[in-house]
Amino acid sequence: MVEPNEILTVNRKALEINLNQTIFGSFAEIGGGQEVARNFFQAGGASGTIAKSISAYDKRYSDAIYCKDKSSKRYVSRERLELMLEAEFAELTSLLAASSNPELRFFAFADTVSTLNYKKDNISHGWLGVKFQLHPQSEPNQVIIHVRLYENDALLQQNTLGVLGVNLLYACFYYWQRPNSFLLSLMDNLANDRVAVTMMHMSGPELAYVDNRLLGVQLVKNGMTNAIMFDRFGNVQEPDDMLYKKNVLIFRGSFRPVTYVSVDMLKSSYALFKKDEDYDKYNTLPLCEITLNNLLQEGDFDERDFLDRVDVLNEMGQNVMVSNFREFYKLVNYMSQFRIIKMRVVIGIETFIKVMHPKYYSNLRGGIVEALGNLFPGNAKMYIYPALEKGASRLITIKDLVFPVETTHLFAHLAANRKILDIPGVNPAYLQIYSHEVLEKIRNADPDWEKDVPAFVVKRIKDRKLFGYHEPIE
Repeated sequence: MVEPNEILTVNRKALEINLNQTIFGSFAEIGGGQEVARNFFQAGGASGTIAKSISAYDKRYSDAIYCKDKSSKRYVSRERLELMLEAEFAELTSLLAASSNPELRFFAFADTVSTLNYKKDNISHGWLGVKFQLHPQSEPNQVIIHVRLYENDALLQQNTLGVLGVNLLYACFYYWQRPNSFLLSLMDNLANDRVAVTMMHMSGPELAYVDNRLLGVQLVKNGMTNAIMFDRFGNVQEPDDMLYKKNVLIFRGSFRPVTYVSVDMLKSSYALFKKDEDYDKYNTLPLCEITLNNLLQEGDFDERDFLDRVDVLNEMGQNVMVSNFREFYKLVNYMSQFRIIKMRVVIGIETFIKVMHPKYYSNLRGGIVEALGNLFPGNAKMYIYPALEKGASRLITIKDLVFPVETTHLFAHLAANRKILDIPGVNPAYLQIYSHEVLEKIRNADPDWEKDVPAFVVKRIKDRKLFGYHEPIE
């Protein structure tokens, strides 16, 4: 009997599946050896579980087997993984459908991975997935994940893949009714410094109840990845695929709610980005980022609040990123690992003043100099949104800023090299709108909040009773 908090060893998980006479399937592994299948062979009793194990390592073999009817240009991709799962499951069920054991539940496990090369200069990542039946002769379910491998040794990465694959297959059959337990179990016998699960998607007749957006944010909440991304349609996306060779405009905010100033920041910063000589509207990705700290209220994870904000941003046509980064330099450092062409971070001038304060970087050996080095890589700039001078109508811009002596020259360097740029063309009428004040008015049923929020957002808030909205009491 397994205790509720007991973490099973890799060998025990593999053996438990092997001894289950109703689970039978195939393994197809490309790029990282056959480490997952090896764990099942070594556990014993694999003949009752493994119908076939294959490694179509050569690209020509992979194309011939998995791209008969559809093409896939990238070998380490979600598209290739799904072709593998489809082909393996179809072959398995067609050959063994008339099995003498009517209780069999078939599965196809597949992975396509790029482990560390000989020169150790590539990005180590991969896709893993399972297509599986929970009941004999039923329609299959499917779970796919994307991972980043952090170990600096190919053999260690292969071992990590083997453990992760066993965890994934075990979870599909034993944790499918508990999505959060499913997620947490993927890291059994693993550490966060070995691997990150950057994306997960569950689908199928028995998994239709799962909200993949919540799965995504749970990955961040559980410390399994630093950030998760959603396209403008609300679909969970893998960061590598979403950001690959893109120009990216990042706007951090709470978006509780979206106000006129939020919209103005987006529009005016995008207009500035369009003036860049390399701007390409088909290759530019606006990205609204919400830090996980803004999803926590009094220590509890507010799932409804998260979905409400993502929904509104998606309805505005915005892509959304949820991260666990407090500091801006950590956000930019994270984004820098992807093959982004140009990166622009939109920030209010009052927040920028805080970014330039040395006290926030006392934990870094290089202090603020190290932080700014990470904050401003060669392809990154900050767009600074102005503020109104208190008690006046004059705009405060970069030229009005004065810093203490210890940061004066750093600021002058950033300004002289155009690493920080004022956002022109803003609407001064919106600069007195503060989202926390608007939120308070919504909760207090003060109708005055409606003048600070776009009409379609007002309608969403009222229709869905968002952010504590309620009708005024007469």
